[in-house]
Amino acid sequence: MANTPPPQPPSSWNFSSMAGNVVQFLRLPVLASSGLAVVASGMLYFKQNDIIYPRNFPVGSRTEVPKPSEFGMTDYEDLRIPTPDGETLSAFFIRPTNKEVKPKLTVLVFHGNAGNIGHRNPIAEVIGQLLNCNILMLEYRGYGLSTGTPDENGLKIDAQTGLDYLRQLPETRETKIIVYGQSLGGAVAISLVAKNQHHGDIAGLILENTFLSIRKLIPSSTHMFELYKLCKAETKIWRTFPNGSHNDTVAEPGYFEHIHSFIVDEVLD
Repeated sequence: MANTPPPQPPSSWNFSSMAGNVVQFLRLPVLASSGLAVVASGMLYFKQNDIIYPRNFPVGSRTEVPKPSEFGMTDYEDLRIPTPDGETLSAFFIRPTNKEVKPKLTVLVFHGNAGNIGHRNPIAEVIGQLLNCNILMLEYRGYGLSTGTPDENGLKIDAQTGLDYLRQLPETRETKIIVYGQSLGGAVAISLVAKNQHHGDIAGLILENTFLSIRKLIPSSTHMFELYKLCKAETKIWRTFPNGSHNDTVAEPGYFEHIHSFIVDEVLD
């Protein structure tokens, strides 16, 4: 783990087995960070999908999706993207606020396994200010306003659908793509990048609090370090946040500075 401090972000910035099996094949720059369910055994079999994919939590998550405009991001599109197997995915495509500089990056975001894309708008706001990039916030099937029911194969289809959308979009197909995944989204991101890494347009992968296997979906920080060790990328960076827990690492001091450092030093350099 490097101990040198990251470069300062722009002055305008303000703070506000699937994974384990494929991560070892990655050859792209990677940034990783580390950071109760008590149920009656009789419910595990019948409710396992709801336990693994708690898409109805918090209450209203399937119907109430905050808009980017509620967080000051006014240049965006509220999309409905069809998948090859007949589902329709909700998504926000958010453009950078600085119109004087053409964006060089597009960040494809996969969120954790509860809530919806609207709940991650504050993260998109900071990333957009930090990197002056396009952002695609893609909603999984069965989450938010997307149709369908989530499962592992379906989420893989959803991720590929989002990436294919960016590849055909004129304003993004010439940009470098960064894939960013939190928790469950990290597993989705790893699978997507492993499948598409030789295409040439994915420039980096950012993971936060991702698990080693579906049996250990609520991970300890050791899972992230095991993923880091498995990864064979020539360039990979490990950052720890000792005071961060599984759901609040993103709020820890230095989190976005390290993302900025990774992008500037390893992706755009």
